[in-house]
Amino acid sequence: MTSLAVVSCVVLGIGSLAWEFGRVGLEPVSIGLTVFGAVWLFSLWRKWDWFSSLSLFVAVFAASIGFWFELNRAWMIAGAVFALFAWDMTEFRRRMRHIAMDDDLRGLERRHIARISLVTLAGLFLVTLALFLQLRFTFEWGVLLVVVIALGIAQLVGWFRKQR
Repeated sequence: MTSLAVVSCVVLGIGSLAWEFGRVGLEPVSIGLTVFGAVWLFSLWRKWDWFSSLSLFVAVFAASIGFWFELNRAWMIAGAVFALFAWDMTEFRRRMRHIAMDDDLRGLERRHIARISLVTLAGLFLVTLALFLQLRFTFEWGVLLVVVIALGIAQLVGWFRKQR
């Protein structure tokens, strides 16, 4: 089930980016992204989990270049979000190799996919809503974003300290 989710997200993520770059006439970039997506799929088959982090970086970088060239934002965001989903599922699959066989592997897998799917769906819904409403990024929203990021980092640091 995890493998199907990873492959689907790689295809959707890289496909979204390649589609938009190809649509505007940047065929070399589109072909390059398609080849990179094929290599990403090959790396999943070979269980090169490190390649997923590199792929996430490349997908987000390609999406940011698309933003810079003022390509369709929806395709760029979808590409980055699905690449993030694929990276998360690859990391989850890597962690699953190290747990005991008597644990409920299918249940863990099902719950993780449900949670990450819900978060992805909510994020894409909010982004779609923002694109339709053409929301403006004001100073107040920037302050709120900085506060939320700071709280998230503090929570992450606290979580890592508990793990030691």
